[in-house]
Amino acid sequence: MDDVSATAAPGTDGNPESDRERGGLRGFLRRLASSKAELEAEDLQKSTDDEGATPIVGCGERNRTCVAGTLRTVTLRPRGGAPALEAELYDGTDVINLVWLGRRKIAGIEPGRRLRAEGLVSMQDGRKVMFNPRYELRGNA
Repeated sequence: MDDVSATAAPGTDGNPESDRERGGLRGFLRRLASSKAELEAEDLQKSTDDEGATPIVGCGERNRTCVAGTLRTVTLRPRGGAPALEAELYDGTDVINLVWLGRRKIAGIEPGRRLRAEGLVSMQDGRKVMFNPRYELRGNA
């Protein structure tokens, strides 16, 4: 009878526990080599997926969409002589401008706040915009 020995795949010793440790080390090294912005974007993408929102990069024009992310900036910009509150929402993939027409301030809409918004996506000057979206405030970033 021939003696046949099984060999593990290259780079592994066949022990699932040590393979997990390597994955942890690989993940640690990846986090160590990544920039802070890349890590924050990755965390935002994970939380967006948890909320069941569409990634902003995948939002198409003239589609009713639900997006979630963190508000980067909030500014008051008049549009057509009327006040308009404009906020930039970032989810780790792209940004979308949320615009509330006729509003000067909305309680809770401030930079660093997590938000989930739903509305019709349109394009304006090459940027994605959502006018008067429904929104839910989430915890701080």
